[in-house]
Amino acid sequence: MDISETGKEIAEKLMFLLDENQKKEFIQYLLEDMVSTVDAGANSAKHNWQQDSPLTEIREGDLYLCLEHRLVKVREQEIGLTAKEFDILFLLVRNPKRVFTYELIMDFVWNEDYTYYSRKAITNHVSNLRKKLKIRPDDPDYIKNVTGIGYKFA
Repeated sequence: MDISETGKEIAEKLMFLLDENQKKEFIQYLLEDMVSTVDAGANSAKHNWQQDSPLTEIREGDLYLCLEHRLVKVREQEIGLTAKEFDILFLLVRNPKRVFTYELIMDFVWNEDYTYYSRKAITNHVSNLRKKLKIRPDDPDYIKNVTGIGYKFA
């Protein structure tokens, strides 16, 4: 590794060197760091009198997602999601066009060893999520299946 490499290049090399337990610990560390960063931002926002302003909003066409309020809307209609459905959607939306394997989704969303679960659990959550996001037949399919691998947001 050299200092001129991008973060992604360094991360790919690092992940190659780690065993499965180390990868999980590293991912957990990154997730905890992201949460503490969001919490720090929330505390900073309080000092700036912006308590009601969400910190993380994502818009993609008619889809709106707010992390802090755990709110999803399609065509301004609020969509009720389960906690896991929201977490899967946020993971995919936050990383558009990136393919997430079933194992990565299990690691990021469940924070557990994926060998104890079947792919069917993720498939069921994604299927329910797709149905909820498709209010009208002409609405886009936001979540794409990558056959035999996993899912991506496109």
